[in-house]
Amino acid sequence: MPRVPLSLRCHPQPALSLSLPAQTLSLTGAQTTQLLVEPPWTPPVLWDRVTLTCQGSGSAGATTWYKDGQRWQLQGPDRFRVTESGTYKCYRPGPGLSPPVRVLNDWLVLQVPAQALLEGDTVTLRCRGWQGNPVTSVSFYREEKQLQKFRGGTELSLSPLRLQDSGRYRCRGWVDSIPSWRKESAPVTVTVHDGRLVGGPQWSPQLLLPAVGVSHSGNYSCEVRSEWAAVRKSSARLCVTVRRVPLSGVSVSVQPPGGQVALGDRLVLSCAVATGTGPLSFSWHRGGSWAPLGTGPRLELHHVGDNDRGHYQCRASNGDSVAESVTLNVTVLVPVANATISPAALAHPVRAGDPVTLHCSVQVGSAPVTFTWLHNGHEVARGPLLELGDVHVGHCGTYQCMATNQLGQDGHRVFRAFSPELALTVTPRGHWNTAVAAGVAGSLLFLVLFVGVIVGWHWWHHLASRKHQERAPPEPPAPPEEGEVLYTHVTRTKRMQGPTRTAPPQDTQVTYAELPGPHGRPRAPSDIHGNMLGH
Repeated sequence: MPRVPLSLRCHPQPALSLSLPAQTLSLTGAQTTQLLVEPPWTPPVLWDRVTLTCQGSGSAGATTWYKDGQRWQLQGPDRFRVTESGTYKCYRPGPGLSPPVRVLNDWLVLQVPAQALLEGDTVTLRCRGWQGNPVTSVSFYREEKQLQKFRGGTELSLSPLRLQDSGRYRCRGWVDSIPSWRKESAPVTVTVHDGRLVGGPQWSPQLLLPAVGVSHSGNYSCEVRSEWAAVRKSSARLCVTVRRVPLSGVSVSVQPPGGQVALGDRLVLSCAVATGTGPLSFSWHRGGSWAPLGTGPRLELHHVGDNDRGHYQCRASNGDSVAESVTLNVTVLVPVANATISPAALAHPVRAGDPVTLHCSVQVGSAPVTFTWLHNGHEVARGPLLELGDVHVGHCGTYQCMATNQLGQDGHRVFRAFSPELALTVTPRGHWNTAVAAGVAGSLLFLVLFVGVIVGWHWWHHLASRKHQERAPPEPPAPPEEGEVLYTHVTRTKRMQGPTRTAPPQDTQVTYAELPGPHGRPRAPSDIHGNMLGH
């Protein structure tokens, strides 16, 4: 989250009795242009391959560089490596020119670390020969007063730093070359600060805080001194209070775009805040629930399930305010699967002229689902129903249904499911009548043969029983039981002279006899039988 830049400027105010004007500290809202040096030594030297970076507000690539007071590069880069000695400045639209930085290429140079020096710290000053040539018999001076002389050493250590160590330093020594020369460096200013130093550099009248936070709240003051450090002045304290900017413009982005994802795919949600300051915290919610699904500016679901569909929302907080994003609807597409045709089987064969209707369905699949009918591998119709009407021989073949659904409006992913093939055989109506007649005739013939076999078997069995009875001798009649009637029929014939002939029947007399029943009791009238006696 970018923060608001803050600039403090130290202004001199006229005064009659002082050699230096009084100082005031003011607050400006614009960021100043600064020139950063790498490696961080003051002054920089050419043989260290120095890099200068122009830092400040404005558009990147809109930097104008100046060398020795002349415009050197227009619309140049923000960073470049120095190849020539001289004094450099940079310009950015808005904040203006940066303080100057002088890059030296002298025989002898005294360098100080390019950092703020506080009371109690340790600092090392180094005396260096041109292009790294050795330096001997080195002497260090502060305000023209010799501090120390080294035969072989080239560094001066000040530890611990005291306020009175501030001043202008220089070094002198013999630089090994052909011939050897005794050289003296340019002066370098060392400033020791008391209290908590929050910025610099020492030649700039501005303190730049490019990213202001709540921790920057407090009292600020600035200090100015004369070139020879004979007079020093400090400003009054300025109270700066930094408050967090309320959060607004919370938004959610999603991958894949549109928030539509297939079952089992990966889903990534990202939360961003347009305005607001302070340390931010994020939480993710679904369906209006306050229970967080996750924390942080990013929520990732590696394998999306059907229950992950819903409305997602991001909440951002900086400790002072809370802002919510608009809800993002995430839909989970279930690919089509297990397509089937009903009826699963047709009567074999189907008569020509009969109506046939097929229906296609899927076991699972998110709507909308599209159905396509294939006849012998070629598309013939679309929709869940295939109505063939009165079928004919041309409808014979295999039928298959293809169900599809797609991910996204552009259909960048399409899912398909094929049903098992269904075979359809159509028999012409005339052929069917002949076949039916042949079938009926065959059935009747079989029935006649079956009945004939049964009748023959019964006749044969009856004939066999009769022959058996004729061959067996007659059994003697059983004696009559008491009360049983015996019948006797007598036929009378007369032998005549001449050829034998049977006399015509004559009237006979019938005599009825009543036999006693069991135990001598008379029988019932129905039990009386007649006995015909022939004369």
